Amino acid sequence: MKAKIIWVLLVVYGSVFTQKALPIDQTRVHDPVMIKQGNTYYVFCTGRGISVFSSTDLKTWTEEKQVFETAPTWVNEGNVPGFKNHIWAPDISFHNGQYYLYYSCSAFAKNTSAIGVATNKTLDPKSSDFKWTDHGIVVQSVPNRDLWNAIDPNLSIDENGNPWLVFGSFWDGMKMVKLNKELTAVEKPEQWITVARRQRSFELPDADPGDAAIEAPFLYKKGDYYYLFVSWDFCCRGEKSTYKVVVGRSKTMAGPFFDKDGKDLFQGGGSLVIEGNKNWAGVGHNSAYTIDGKDYFVFHAYDSNDKGIPKLKIKEIKWENGWPTVEPMN
Repeated sequence: MKAKIIWVLLVVYGSVFTQKALPIDQTRVHDPVMIKQGNTYYVFCTGRGISVFSSTDLKTWTEEKQVFETAPTWVNEGNVPGFKNHIWAPDISFHNGQYYLYYSCSAFAKNTSAIGVATNKTLDPKSSDFKWTDHGIVVQSVPNRDLWNAIDPNLSIDENGNPWLVFGSFWDGMKMVKLNKELTAVEKPEQWITVARRQRSFELPDADPGDAAIEAPFLYKKGDYYYLFVSWDFCCRGEKSTYKVVVGRSKTMAGPFFDKDGKDLFQGGGSLVIEGNKNWAGVGHNSAYTIDGKDYFVFHAYDSNDKGIPKLKIKEIKWENGWPTVEPMN
């Protein structure tokens, strides 16, 4: 059984460096985030050492060299026992004249986890300035100490110019913590906020998170509102995955965030943005951006017609009465 689970994880998350251009419907990714430098789009995603893809048209993608050839040194110093350089759910953004890449190192289904950050002056691997510099742990969760999980990071800057890291998976919900000006550590004194959670039904056994399954928070500023996207239910099960994306909004980054019906995301609220169908399962773990005047919704979906392989999806966001909408899966 353990061998089968490991094989499934390799299929879902694994990535082999090929430098081969593929159409988007053949581009295998999990937990994608995107950014544009010059004329090139870059997608970073879960994979060995963090997988990277590049494109000039959003239609054809070429796999680039992974960020880390070996696991960051801090990971195996007792922080995440048994970690094998399979890095999850990165986040990419540009601040202070350089690119910040946050990433997750974890033990599957446990909150033995930590979020690290690396920086680079450029994303162009052909540039003489191209070099990833790792800055170590930003946030760490420890079993039997923390009721939250330090994975799925997303950096955002609030209305006053303060940097915050929103993150989390299952447990007691999505957390937000203020960072220092260097964006490499938690600011002192520490400021923590819970921005979204789902109440777990009491009748469920302890080992079953059930209807409390929530993760992959992503904050996106548009107009007067901050929009908080989260993924509900389960990923990582191929065509049996049940991921879907919901959203709430607030006029301040710290929330509270409310859905279309006025329900607080802290109380389990969330308005549906997109979900799977018979062809695509586990639609979720999204990111959102405005690039060159267009609003993009970037996510993965498991192809039910291709062995449940997770593939890159990019849709344009449309707006209805101040709420984000995307075309349903076809």
